[in-house]
Amino acid sequence: MRSSIVLYFLATTLTIMSKAVAKPDPNFHIYLAFGQSNMEGQGTVESQDRVEDKRFKLISTADDCMGREVGEWYPALPPIVNCYGYLGPVDYFGRTLTKKLPEEITVGVVPVAIAGCDIQLFEEENYKSYTVPDWMEGRIESYGGNPFRRLVNVAKKAQEAGVIKGILLHQGETNTGQLDWPNRVKAVYEKLLKELNLKAEDVPLLAGEVVRTEMEGMCGAHNEVIQMLPGVIPTSYVISVEGLENQGDNLHFSSASYRILGERYAEKMLELLKKDEDIEDADIKSEDEVEVDVSDNDVAAEEDSDNEN
Repeated sequence: MRSSIVLYFLATTLTIMSKAVAKPDPNFHIYLAFGQSNMEGQGTVESQDRVEDKRFKLISTADDCMGREVGEWYPALPPIVNCYGYLGPVDYFGRTLTKKLPEEITVGVVPVAIAGCDIQLFEEENYKSYTVPDWMEGRIESYGGNPFRRLVNVAKKAQEAGVIKGILLHQGETNTGQLDWPNRVKAVYEKLLKELNLKAEDVPLLAGEVVRTEMEGMCGAHNEVIQMLPGVIPTSYVISVEGLENQGDNLHFSSASYRILGERYAEKMLELLKKDEDIEDADIKSEDEVEVDVSDNDVAAEEDSDNEN
């Protein structure tokens, strides 16, 4: 009897110890995403956007949003970033990656975005002096009053489960034309890397352009400033929005444009993963293979529909 008790406690202790030293899953690829309203996502959510992808997850960062608990993982369904947003680039960034990456890889996102915010709001040494309009107060408070710190804290939690592979940025409309913006972004990026014990060569920064002037974008002039980023941050890449329409307000992209923008972020990340040999070229599905998968799903859906009828 005594030996049985000893064995029980020994087994329990070993189980607890094994959980304590469990390493993050290298096949769980995690991406941070931050910015303002276009990262938050302002596109109308349609039926195709509500289909769950079981390999695409979000870790909640915002308080009081759809019953999600901060620091817990959920299916990545819109609104992904917070309950002030709708459909955005993060949605189809993740969906595109899971379509093209090997099936054993899961993608997770850690998103923080505040509509209308200046880059100052992510500068922890300066955010307290930021003049906040009344309508923005609730959005900031949903991140504990300090969006940068909330991003870091939840990202650390995410690192317990997986490995951070990149950082997505869509911000700048509020800083349109400010030539110091690239250096300020650099400071935020480098502080994120330091806080999370990451190396720039392992974690690139992908920054999206704003709606272009030729597409009637009111902040299109800022794209010239965004294009300066790679000269300031060698591990940064600019994501083109060429040909992407706005939704009629000359500021935010349409839902169709958000889907394409998300795909463009993903295509750049896939290119970098292949370049760094994190993923073998042969492991990434071609467009033809993705189309086959989609058609197979459509057939299965039709069969399910027939069975229900």
